[in-house]
Amino acid sequence: MTSVLTGVTGEIDPRLLEHRRELTGYCYRMLGSSFDADDAVQETMVRAWRSLADFEGRSSLRSWLYRIATNVCLDQLSGRQRRALPMDLSGQSWSPVEASLAATRPAEAWVEPVLDRQVLPEDGDPAERAVAKESVRLAFVAALQHLPPRQRAVLLLRDVLRWHADEVATLLETTVASVNSALQRARATLAGLGGAPEPRPLDADSRDLLERYLDAFERYDIDAFVALLHEDATQHMPPFEMWLGSAADIGTWMLGPGSECRGSRLLQTEANGCPAFAQYRPRAGGGHEPWALHVLEVEDGRIRHITSFLDLDTGLFRRLGLPPALEPEEQPSAGV
Repeated sequence: MTSVLTGVTGEIDPRLLEHRRELTGYCYRMLGSSFDADDAVQETMVRAWRSLADFEGRSSLRSWLYRIATNVCLDQLSGRQRRALPMDLSGQSWSPVEASLAATRPAEAWVEPVLDRQVLPEDGDPAERAVAKESVRLAFVAALQHLPPRQRAVLLLRDVLRWHADEVATLLETTVASVNSALQRARATLAGLGGAPEPRPLDADSRDLLERYLDAFERYDIDAFVALLHEDATQHMPPFEMWLGSAADIGTWMLGPGSECRGSRLLQTEANGCPAFAQYRPRAGGGHEPWALHVLEVEDGRIRHITSFLDLDTGLFRRLGLPPALEPEEQPSAGV
């Protein structure tokens, strides 16, 4: 079937497609879900394609697309509960026992991961890319969900995309004074939630740490694995409400309820501006099947936090474009 984004030649209009990645990043920050973001960008493209012939160039094509995308996101957010991470919803950590797996919430309750390659620019100014990486960090995206939708849009357009106040006012069909007021309130709310994350570029030591993480996990050497963590490291595992509050608890978990992960294979990637690993557990009959995407926060030479997004019949790996399985003869490779 021919896409609605194609013309008589059957080719997608390049004027629209060249903005797809940055629009996906914007919609992801607004919605907290890579899958909802994909839907929002598709809807944006459909609306733009239908109106492209009437576009009179009174603003740039990019600004026009952002106006459409913002309206799509605001429509999607109407009446929705905010997405969160388990540590935001639970008042205390869970004991690392099987009973901690009793409480789950549906997929739409959680902030979802996104691969860097889906939302970050491939090249360009290094400083701008660094800002973009920090603005998709899980903690920041979760904090954004506390803001009313229009405040969220204002903060992203002003502080992440660096639009001028008058440009944002035009996009939202409001006044500069209203934009400035919304930005002030949004910044105050984020400051109360811990503020924007600090840049954490990976150096040679960090890359060595990731290699040791992969090696320890695949050998299931839990002593070696725990040695890579800060003592107060944390881990949570959507869709379960549980989270673990120390390296010792994480080690106990892996030797207890998590012991079925023994024999897993890992593929290294990047997600939410951080190093990440796609984990494949042994599959009955041979090979390995998708299990979890681990997004790591590295700080001062050790791992501070692990968010393990489990692929429990959700199609997470498929929808992120990760390999659907590893067959017995396949060898993992970095950079998926």
